[in-house]
Amino acid sequence: MPTQKISPRPVLPALDEMRPPTVTDQVFEQLYKRVIDLTLPPGSKLSEAEVAATMGVSRQPVRDAFYRLSQQGFIEIRPQRATVVTAISEEAILQAQFIRLALETACLRKAVERLTTEHLAALDELVERQEEAVAGDKRAEFHALDDQFHHDICDYSGLEFAWTLIKETKGHMDRARYLSLSFGAARALAEHRDIMRALHARDAERAVIACEKHLGRIAEIFPRLRADNPNAFGRD
Repeated sequence: MPTQKISPRPVLPALDEMRPPTVTDQVFEQLYKRVIDLTLPPGSKLSEAEVAATMGVSRQPVRDAFYRLSQQGFIEIRPQRATVVTAISEEAILQAQFIRLALETACLRKAVERLTTEHLAALDELVERQEEAVAGDKRAEFHALDDQFHHDICDYSGLEFAWTLIKETKGHMDRARYLSLSFGAARALAEHRDIMRALHARDAERAVIACEKHLGRIAEIFPRLRADNPNAFGRD
């Protein structure tokens, strides 16, 4: 019986190469960023017509972007009334935190096994850049470096898909994190250093405990965030 030949595995392009961002994608990303960094704070009113005119696009991609944002819980579309940015939801934050903890602690266990010397050096450099951002009170820069730190741990562990899943839900945490940067960035930096010490020591349990402490901090600061920003939070 002749041996069946197996065709070589096809080389497939990355998703970004297959489908460039649509106009709707671009409108969504711009609005999402402004909701997350509180440039559009809770209660802000949004108009399809105004957004379309400002961005130089038709109203349809704006309408589609609004729908996506509403499905994620960031805006409320009210027929015949203004669309508004929703209040920050404690329930949504805790749900996002649960997902992040489950996925990131799993990534840390793999990271202990898989991180190379070069990976550790790159993460150390990120932490040093975070320290510079904290010293200069560059909050947006610190937030971006914070995200990169967590993303790169997932990536270096061979589990970047986990970060894709995290990113889909973490926006609710991010709004609260932005509010906390005025007093919480230095503490977050210290907790990143704790995670790095555990990774350098190849101590998975210590890394997981450090991550749980780090991501669990959000629940501890709710009272202060609510007191300082009474109009930003919902009543859930």
